[in-house]
Amino acid sequence: MRGFFYPRTETGRAALIPPPPWYYSGDLITVEYRTDPARVAALLPAPLEPVKTDPGAVALVWADWQSCSAGGAELLDPVRAQYKECFVVVRCQFRGETYSRCVFIWVDKDFAIARGLHQGYPKKLGSIHQTRPHPYGPAPRIETGARFGATLAAADHRIAEVVVTLTGPSAHGGFVNGHPMAHHRILPHIEPGRPDSVNELVRTGAASAQAGPVWAGTAQLRLFDSPTEELAELEVHDHIGAYYQQVGMVWNGGTVLTETGTP
Repeated sequence: MRGFFYPRTETGRAALIPPPPWYYSGDLITVEYRTDPARVAALLPAPLEPVKTDPGAVALVWADWQSCSAGGAELLDPVRAQYKECFVVVRCQFRGETYSRCVFIWVDKDFAIARGLHQGYPKKLGSIHQTRPHPYGPAPRIETGARFGATLAAADHRIAEVVVTLTGPSAHGGFVNGHPMAHHRILPHIEPGRPDSVNELVRTGAASAQAGPVWAGTAQLRLFDSPTEELAELEVHDHIGAYYQQVGMVWNGGTVLTETGTP
């Protein structure tokens, strides 16, 4: 039976996702802010620990992606290539090294969820939208004064919205989402009460990356309560910065740090 992921068949054509490497091109809106450090610490399972400096820093990232496998066929069948996501990143430490960690993430396509299961991203379905730049008509250009909006909804509830106004070029795109990722790959045991069949702490990151100029901005961010989500508990205490950037990258696997999720 062939296929990188379910469903596996004799030909493998029906598999939900192809094998890595996976290639991405996207427009990213990043908003960094500070919340209660205790709320961040509560989202870090052992053996991960909070960082010593600015432990309450959070990055909320909207991304409008085109992605493909090595052959690139998905780009000519856009329903298989295009998707949007919004994800929440904090920082943590493991054995003296600083990592970024995605604690919440929403996407709008099934293949993106399947990739997340493999990578350790805790992906859920959501409705994600963001303003796209364009050189003509009423759409904003990527320039000083341009305004971009972005929204996130899950299970029919809006849980986040932002308006970012670009103020000028920036030397960096923030610091929260700038480290290798430390994620858990988890598969519960089929027999109730048994330990997880898979519980790995893994390190992942881009195998290679390209990035365009970074634009800084100011942000008006609002989070909303929901009966099924916990994003609003990472309430905004003060803003750090906002950024717009176009990027390209390749993802091609990771490294197992611990196979039981603990030291």
